[in-house]
Amino acid sequence: MTMEMFAAVAERGGFAAAARSLRVSAPSVTRGVAELEARLGVSLFHRSTRAVSLTEDGAALLPRARRILADFAATERELQGATGEVRGQLNITAPVLFGRLHVLPVVTELLEQHLQLTIELMLIDRNVRIVEEGIDFAVRIGALADSSLRAVKIGEVRPMLVASPAYIEQHGAPLGPRDLADHRIIASTGPRGPGEWQFGAGKVPGPLRPRLLVNSVEAGLAAAEAGVGIANLLSYQADRALREGTLVELFRPDGFDAMPVSLLFAAGRSAAAAPRAFIEAMRERAKTAAWVQ
Repeated sequence: MTMEMFAAVAERGGFAAAARSLRVSAPSVTRGVAELEARLGVSLFHRSTRAVSLTEDGAALLPRARRILADFAATERELQGATGEVRGQLNITAPVLFGRLHVLPVVTELLEQHLQLTIELMLIDRNVRIVEEGIDFAVRIGALADSSLRAVKIGEVRPMLVASPAYIEQHGAPLGPRDLADHRIIASTGPRGPGEWQFGAGKVPGPLRPRLLVNSVEAGLAAAEAGVGIANLLSYQADRALREGTLVELFRPDGFDAMPVSLLFAAGRSAAAAPRAFIEAMRERAKTAAWVQ
């Protein structure tokens, strides 16, 4: 690991950047490089408050370190499944409802197929810090911020406005965004809160005042099915209720475009068999799941 830390510092130009790429703390990288320097009896880096650069000895070591690490990676892939055996541990995170509906079935099938595989699945409605929290894969819905992480698109979802047949029978159906001000609104305190209802060319006149405010998608979904009001859900969230007829989709506002569903992971993480198996299984799930209505 100390050789890998040395190469990462040299390639990334600093200890903090190397730590992020290796998914470890900066102090551990500093200690690792210091241990390697002590073992070799040479200084590998010139250190200053502004920059880190290789010494002559460090420059001589770097190409050899790269060869050592490449040989080790090849051996590791062979032992851990480059020939097809899926083993090891995967740490995965996803939004709660999406994870329960679409990630957990994939995880269950993988565990049944591969006895040497273990998985930790964390379902939470917030964006987990992948490197800092030791996550291998994060399911993200929507546009992704620029980062050094890699992303694989596995599907799409679409926002939609829904209400129960009973609600529509009693209160009528809004025909456009301006009509929403006269209706009962179910809103969320999460990322997709009332502010995201200001969509398209026909904006709601003034801020919406939710009749019900909830802190989970499943609560909002249940309330909409019970006829409490109109909810703003994603297609995968409303899919079951739409198929069963307990909810119906209302008008489609401008700006309610499809949003990507992506797997986010550290560069190089998809080389081993277990990560590859998870990516392919999620792609297959996307082909059969009705994510976009």
